Amino acid sequence: MTGPPHPDYRRVETPIASAVALSDLVPPLREIIETRTIYAHAAAHPERRELSGRGPAYAIPLGPARVVVRHVRHGGLLAPVTRDLFLAPTRAPYELAVSHRLRDGGVPTPEIVAYVTYPAAMFLRRADVITREIPDATDLGTLLGTASRSAADRAALWESVSELIAALASVGAYHADLNVRNVLVSAGADGRHTAHAIDVDRVVWGHPGDPALVRTNLDRLHRSARKQGLL
Repeated sequence: MTGPPHPDYRRVETPIASAVALSDLVPPLREIIETRTIYAHAAAHPERRELSGRGPAYAIPLGPARVVVRHVRHGGLLAPVTRDLFLAPTRAPYELAVSHRLRDGGVPTPEIVAYVTYPAAMFLRRADVITREIPDATDLGTLLGTASRSAADRAALWESVSELIAALASVGAYHADLNVRNVLVSAGADGRHTAHAIDVDRVVWGHPGDPALVRTNLDRLHRSARKQGLL
C-alpha cells in the first residue's frame, strides 16, 4: 500500500479490515477491527449515544478521544440497490482529504480521526468513517423542529448557518448533500452558535469566493428544510 495520507495518520491492516487513523488511535482501533467492524462495536457499546442521519451513528469513547462512528451509505433513488457498497477504495479517503481542505480553509467541520474499509464482493468495499465528537452539538433539523424555540433563537440558528455557507463558498466548496441533518450546531461559552458541515464526502470544488456557491448551498439546505416542514 502507499504511505499514509498525512504525517499524523497511520495505516492499519487486520484480517478483516484496512484503516487509516491518527497515530494515538491506532492501538484501540486495531484491537477492535481484529475481530469486528468499528460500527458493530459502536452500536453495541454500553456508553453509546445514538445520533440520527441516513442511518444511525454512534458517539462512543475510543482510546483518548470521544468519537462518532458512521457507516457510509448511498443516498438517492438507487440507495435500496447500492446500499452500503462502494467501488474500492470507497469515498472515505476522499472525505478525509476534503475534511482537511475545509478545516485548513477555516470551515467548521468535525475532524476525521480515522476511516475503516472492509472487503465485500469483487471490487466492492464497505466503509465506516470516524470523526471527533463535537460536544453538545445537535443537528439543525432537530433544533428547528423544537416547537418552543423562539423567533430570536431561530434567527440565531440561521445566522450561524449563514456563516457556514459563507465559509464553504470562500474555499470554493459545494456540498451536494447539504441538508438539515448534515449541519451540526454547537454553542460556545459565549452562547454564540457555530454551525458545522458533516458528511462531506460529496463536496465538489468550484472557484473560491464564487457568490453562486452561496446561492446553491443555501438553496440545497432550504429545500431540505422545506421538505421537513421546517420553513
